[in-house]
Amino acid sequence: MKIALVTGASSGIGAAFVRRLDQLGGLDEIWGVARREGRMAGLAAQLRTPMRTLALDLTKMESVEALRALLDAERPEVAVLVTAAGFGKFGTCADMTLQETVDMVDLNCRAAVAVTAAVLPHMGRGSRVLEICSSAAFQPLPGFNVYAATKAFLLRYSRALRWEAAPRGIRVTAVCPGWVRTEFMDVARDTKNGRTVRCFPFALRAETVARRALRDSRWMAVTTCGLPALVQRAASKLLPHCLIMACWEGLRRL
Repeated sequence: MKIALVTGASSGIGAAFVRRLDQLGGLDEIWGVARREGRMAGLAAQLRTPMRTLALDLTKMESVEALRALLDAERPEVAVLVTAAGFGKFGTCADMTLQETVDMVDLNCRAAVAVTAAVLPHMGRGSRVLEICSSAAFQPLPGFNVYAATKAFLLRYSRALRWEAAPRGIRVTAVCPGWVRTEFMDVARDTKNGRTVRCFPFALRAETVARRALRDSRWMAVTTCGLPALVQRAASKLLPHCLIMACWEGLRRL
């Protein structure tokens, strides 16, 4: 059985990947992982490809173990893995609660790596891993610090994993778009200081990110899915981070 597995599949970028994978075809099933089973059931009803909905909270290690056990029992061929589960919160260190901070690190970093480790044994030559990072990974971002740091971790993990998985013919791509028009902004603003970041220039549609990322993942180690994030990536290599942070401080207050 040939499948794709998508985390964060109930909404936003994850749901867009599910729809795009369905359009491309060639799969026996799509496995969607998220907490909101009702949302996934509604999405599954719109697809041509059968979708298995797995209501799991990936911040809990027992959920990852349940997913691993299911994979080991059914032994599917995982053609595509998309780790889209994650969230961000706007606010400085004085604004963030301890729980918000820990949950971001748990879901954006630990859960992504744990799911990848569980799925890799079921991938073979030609399989693809898409780790959903962010252009926030390219530089430190005051006021969006923890989220940017978690995505920097995932970017570095993805780049090294690409080398480690290459002998098996598995391609790993870090997907690093800029702002994407999803529920992400509403969740990010639901904090003590949700107006820390006020504007979202050049925001992409989630469907655009999914389409470009799946195309680019056939050969690229990192895709930004658009010109603004590509410029941001280049600037982070050429300019001192203190200068980039100063520019960010001005932009986020507009």
